[in-house]
Amino acid sequence: MTPCLTRRGLIGSALALGAIARVPALARASGPEVIDVALPSARVCRTWRYDPAGQRRGTIVFGHGAASAPWKYEALFARWTQAGYRVLAPLHVDSTDHPDRASFAGLAGWAARIEDMRGLTATIENAQYVAAGHSYGALGALALGGAEPLLPEGVTGPLRDPRAVLTLAFSPPGAMAPLIDAKGYSALAVPVLIQTGTADIPPGADGWTSHLLAFESAPARGDRFGLVLDGVDHYFGGAICRPELPGPRQLAQLDRAAALSLLMLQGWAQGDATARADMLAAVGTRPGETLMQR
Repeated sequence: MTPCLTRRGLIGSALALGAIARVPALARASGPEVIDVALPSARVCRTWRYDPAGQRRGTIVFGHGAASAPWKYEALFARWTQAGYRVLAPLHVDSTDHPDRASFAGLAGWAARIEDMRGLTATIENAQYVAAGHSYGALGALALGGAEPLLPEGVTGPLRDPRAVLTLAFSPPGAMAPLIDAKGYSALAVPVLIQTGTADIPPGADGWTSHLLAFESAPARGDRFGLVLDGVDHYFGGAICRPELPGPRQLAQLDRAAALSLLMLQGWAQGDATARADMLAAVGTRPGETLMQR
């Protein structure tokens, strides 16, 4: 997991969520509705809701990367809403834009994320939804799909939500003690698309491949896909998570990742046989990408 300001310095082995500096937030795009979800702890989970212009085909619950915010992913959300999906994206307490961030250091921030996702998903009227996320948020999405990360003190399991029928995980963490390891990922129970890039290298690491741990650890059953995009970094050049980066933004690569995510949505959340066939036909190595299947 790469936090969206200091790349793994935010969580690391010490889980020091209070250790990053605030950066100015860019202006939010118009359009989403902001809703407040009351939580059992008396906190409020403020959520950005992005509705499709036409008929709704489904709902995606999206967790942002550590220190980031929902509106910093609108380049990705636009692809989903244009295809008919509603996106619900909570502002988690580890965001530098959250007013109570200083009160949730370390694993308290992880516990708050769990409460956010549980509270928000309880409001969804659909019989099913898709869990998605980036970096830290991808870990939460994988947990909704059955992965078993550490349960912080005071939080009971399981984290799995049977209504989450598919997971879209953009650059999830590799093994990170005590939060998650290969055994925890092996419990994943739903179809999944996991994305990373060859420039998505954590500080101090030898390479980018740790982001594929969830893909490699989940039992092979034909509906687990791993996407590696050549030259893509953790933020698609600032197209997601960290819009303050100088770029260049890797929008073509983001479009490709979004297109494959739509095939997953159509094929495995909607049961479209043509979309499944198109996804399977994309498996292999071609210029700019490698798509793997297990």
